[in-house]
Amino acid sequence: MNQTTSHHYKRSSTDSRVGFTVLELLVVVAIIGVLIALLMPAIGSAREAARRLQCTNHLREIGLAMQNHHSTENKLPVGWSFSPGSTSAYGWVVPLLPYIEQGALAEQIDRKRPLNDPRHQFARSTSLDWMLCPSDITEPFFTLYQDDEEHDEGESFSPVERSVALMQLPTANYVGIFGTIEADDCTPAPVGDGAFLENHATRFRDFQRGTSHTIIVGERTMAQVPSTWIGVNLAGEDAAARLVGSALEGINNPLADECDHSSRHPGGANFLWGDGHVTFVTENVDLHEYHRWAKLRE
Repeated sequence: MNQTTSHHYKRSSTDSRVGFTVLELLVVVAIIGVLIALLMPAIGSAREAARRLQCTNHLREIGLAMQNHHSTENKLPVGWSFSPGSTSAYGWVVPLLPYIEQGALAEQIDRKRPLNDPRHQFARSTSLDWMLCPSDITEPFFTLYQDDEEHDEGESFSPVERSVALMQLPTANYVGIFGTIEADDCTPAPVGDGAFLENHATRFRDFQRGTSHTIIVGERTMAQVPSTWIGVNLAGEDAAARLVGSALEGINNPLADECDHSSRHPGGANFLWGDGHVTFVTENVDLHEYHRWAKLRE
């Protein structure tokens, strides 16, 4: 009896271990929460740095294709060129496709036909990863609607009647630089002072201040205006602005026109220069300098 009691006592003494109290558990959870809160901004910054680098590489790839195109054709691609009948326009990326390992896609596009031709269904359904900024919140495609200004001022239309869907187009974040004036004020467009113009090709010899001092492609978010790489129906809303951009009110300016440049990179946006290098231009850039960079001539 005594042996049994003694054995039971020893087991009880061995089994009584020190554990966490509820208060101690709460303290541990709180400490872990603080550590996570401290780490999350660092993780977010690291991810954004990686996305910004990927965006830079996309623009460098475009820049290399530009150089190769100019070496072969002795000119840059036309900013946008009209199809016969002037119902459609094809963007500056289309002539670049063979120089960026997209020759098969280029063969699917016949610029002598309108963009809504059934032949172009495959191309209109092709999203190009290297034309998208990984930091932006984009949909791979968007719908181009008819420009409301196409109607006569005296006509009355309901919102449904005025929103005529013309076609679906693949999204792009990178637009050619038209200069320092709006490209979509009228059709045909006004004469731009940048590198990518309507129905007109520029050459590196046109860059008065040199290719290393002139921006030729910049970023723009889908939220500002959905843009595309392939082309547009010229009756579409802000048609030219879907292909090119302008240096107007500054970068990421909430009051800027839809033609201006923007990105979701904190503090600025990436730009491709004529010689192929890419830089991050901050939001506090001097507007006078920003405008000079976008022009081919003083």
